[in-house]
Amino acid sequence: MGSARALRADSAADTGAVTRRAPLRFGLTPVILDDRVTFLRQWGAWLEARLGRPVIFVQRGRYREIMDLLLRGGLDLAWICGYPYVQHQADLSLIAVPRFQGQPLYRSYVIVAADAPFQSLDDLKGRLFAWSDPDSNSGYLFPRYRLAQLGEDPDRYFRRAFFTWGHRHCVEAVAEGLADGAAVDGYVWETLARREPLLTARTRVVLRSPQFGFPPLVGAPDLAGSDMAALRGVLLAQEGDADGRRLLGELNLDGFSAEGPALFQDIAQMAGLVRQAGDR
Repeated sequence: MGSARALRADSAADTGAVTRRAPLRFGLTPVILDDRVTFLRQWGAWLEARLGRPVIFVQRGRYREIMDLLLRGGLDLAWICGYPYVQHQADLSLIAVPRFQGQPLYRSYVIVAADAPFQSLDDLKGRLFAWSDPDSNSGYLFPRYRLAQLGEDPDRYFRRAFFTWGHRHCVEAVAEGLADGAAVDGYVWETLARREPLLTARTRVVLRSPQFGFPPLVGAPDLAGSDMAALRGVLLAQEGDADGRRLLGELNLDGFSAEGPALFQDIAQMAGLVRQAGDR
């Protein structure tokens, strides 16, 4: 999400309608699209009105920066990827999981330029490839797992690979010819296809992964149980509120659901297998 910044919701808190309780610090990564300042103000105001306390969004461009803040007391909750969640599951509480296209699931996509001759991940061997983030399931872990399954070394498969630090940036890199292929979050690609079809039309999906647990909203190790319950209740009820549904539409989501850690077991298994392959 570009530059690091904290964004205070522009809401009734400023007129005293929200009590002067400590703000909830809500961390965001490139799981959601970049630079949605107006939307975040509106969502923050909606959350504040229902939680009765201020909400501050804290944005970082890299997953690891948000995870460091979350684990060290700098955040109360965050919207993260399933990969860092399974790595730190013992320390985090699972608040809610977004529902996309009717399910709390999404896919990893491998994309190429629309006019490129490539038809599969096999065709990208020896080419230039863009990863999203080393702590991303869709933008890093799954494609490496797929290559390891094929007996390939993910670090030597491509002629050169680089990180873009954002799923949108991966789409742009392929569209602009800066990379032959890239690994991206399918939810982000599909959402961009709705909002910026001229961008995604310059790319083409050559590989869709199995479905995985959608990037979850998680609580910090010291998040109070009462705060977690309040957050979960508000998020689960969002689709039943007219303004809440409009905001969900802005995110291209159907709502939030309560899920257990088992939803992310496939990601945990992939992480273990990729780690073992790297140790050999």
